[in-house]
Amino acid sequence: MGRLEALLNAGSEGATHAAVVCHPHPLFGGTLHNKVVFHTMKALNSFGFPVLRFNFRGTGLSQGDHDHGSGEVDDVRAALDWLDAEFHLPMVFAGFSFGAAVGLRAACPDARLKALIGVGVPAIPVAADTEEPRVYDFDFLQDCTKPKLFVSGARDQFGPRAKLEALVAAVPEPKKLVVVEGADHFFEGRLRELREAIEAWVKEALSSQPSAIS
Repeated sequence: MGRLEALLNAGSEGATHAAVVCHPHPLFGGTLHNKVVFHTMKALNSFGFPVLRFNFRGTGLSQGDHDHGSGEVDDVRAALDWLDAEFHLPMVFAGFSFGAAVGLRAACPDARLKALIGVGVPAIPVAADTEEPRVYDFDFLQDCTKPKLFVSGARDQFGPRAKLEALVAAVPEPKKLVVVEGADHFFEGRLRELREAIEAWVKEALSSQPSAIS
């Protein structure tokens, strides 16, 4: 697989969880520096969680080549393994767009993950590449009983509201869908609302877990 470029935002002493955030489609300019990824990181870091962002294979300084979502699942697993080895804490997953589609595949069956966040989940394919649409099959979520938050803009061109609502309706509880009015796929001008939605849900979703946040 090769080495992956990553950035770790340090957590506070006594952190209850660690988190990983995955970036949007690398063939469309997505990197760990994406604004939505940054603000998602800030929301999670506000609880004192150490938060890891990384570039998928072939992006930035990460080695390898884009693998249409297949190898990228392994990238997420590698990031989770590193985070676990480094901090030995229960983990939270968050991913934006392609990062959500790929990352949730790795995070859902992983017992170390205690909460899952999908931002701008692409309910329709975002790429013309014929190999790409398989990434956006979310049937696997029907077996995912972990706490799940979905946050999307009301004007998200890759996640029409009706399709997104149908997708969320098909997955088991616990779950929550937050639609940010006036926001597009990249939450332009609505990043504060995105952060607030994530912060409110994390506080609620993790408060009843053994390593509760205060």
